[in-house]
Amino acid sequence: MNRPNIIFIVADDLGFADLGCYGGREADFGPVSPVIDQLAAHGLRLTEGYANSPVCSPTRFALMTARYQYRLRGAADEPINSKSKGSTTLGLPPAHPTLPSLLKQAGYHTALIGKWHLGYPPTFSPLQSGYDEFFGPMSGGVDYFTHCSNNGTHDLYFGDAEHTEEGYLTDLLSHRSVDYVKRMAEPARHGQPFFLSLHYTAPHWPWETRDDAQVAEQVKSHLFHLDGGNIHTYRRMIHHMDEGIGWVVQALRETGQLDNTLIVFTSDNGGERFSDNWPLVGGKMDLTEGGIRVPWIAHWPAVIPPGSVSAQHCLTMDWSATMLDLGGATVPASHPLDGVSLARLLHDPAQAFDRPMFWRMNHRGQRAMRHGPWKYLRVDGNDYLFNIDADARERANLAKREPQRLASMQQAWEAWEATMPPIPEDATISLGYSYKDMPQR
Repeated sequence: MNRPNIIFIVADDLGFADLGCYGGREADFGPVSPVIDQLAAHGLRLTEGYANSPVCSPTRFALMTARYQYRLRGAADEPINSKSKGSTTLGLPPAHPTLPSLLKQAGYHTALIGKWHLGYPPTFSPLQSGYDEFFGPMSGGVDYFTHCSNNGTHDLYFGDAEHTEEGYLTDLLSHRSVDYVKRMAEPARHGQPFFLSLHYTAPHWPWETRDDAQVAEQVKSHLFHLDGGNIHTYRRMIHHMDEGIGWVVQALRETGQLDNTLIVFTSDNGGERFSDNWPLVGGKMDLTEGGIRVPWIAHWPAVIPPGSVSAQHCLTMDWSATMLDLGGATVPASHPLDGVSLARLLHDPAQAFDRPMFWRMNHRGQRAMRHGPWKYLRVDGNDYLFNIDADARERANLAKREPQRLASMQQAWEAWEATMPPIPEDATISLGYSYKDMPQR
């Protein structure tokens, strides 16, 4: 079989149960995510897949490098904020091998359409890290109509140049992706597959649907949009993204590329204020399950049996390693991967393998380890032990009942942490809001 085209779709701040295929409720207009639900129904849905971080830019470092993000200075900021514009340290170093650069070396054409959030030009940019094409914002969040970031500056790029284009951002990204898929059909037929990173900003704040252009004026100086939004707007934003994914799937079908294209869908971290994370607790910025367990869907008709479901544990960087594996990329010995390829799972979703996973956060001094059914968690100096298989909500703390298991997992976490660079003293934590803005659980 020819190497597959690969489309890596990443939603922004999407909650674990926001999609119908993960138990999400219907909206007042009907199903929220019918296209994504169909991809899951005809492919593979993972029930216990995780993001590398509960906040956006650190996860994106892991996605791009297939390594623990803690190895790079830029990922220590939680997240990189718009004040970093002009920084020569807060970004993805162009010399570091990446998912797109290694696939490009293996013969793929590469494009990022959507959010970058890994530093600003001239020091950092998608084109310096392996992408042949780029269209989208550089920062963490932008208005959907003015395309301005939180500091009020215009933030939409084509390549490394600022680009002005009218339209609702979610739709602009979808239409660009359709165009890319169609343009790449002929090269793919002649032996050059493509790798498309389609990184939506939806359903990240500000809370704007296609019909909410008037909201842009209200939020231009504070995109966190603390006085707006609701679950109805939020679900419609997801639906707009879902429709766009449908356009991309249809373009693959029309050009005869659908069967041998691997589509992977996920979120960069757990949900934010309007999301549904049931049955999980917590969300963005938390190492409780609601902050890091996210949807993972893979669709590849030529390989993945339809209707597949797996409880295999995995992290964002594992999917990056999978794509490198499937693309025939050569990983340099100087930058060994921390991610583990899941290629065997795609061929046989019934199999499973042991996958210990580790996290740390400067915010609240959080740490976590998941191994088998067990999870070790520290928040604000308090240590917890949970059996996630029995208690996904992390309410029954077994630390006192199982002190030896707790001690063993603490030691394992500390041994892992010793292999990572320490958190720099100047690393920043950027919180958009607190309990002063809205009550917390």
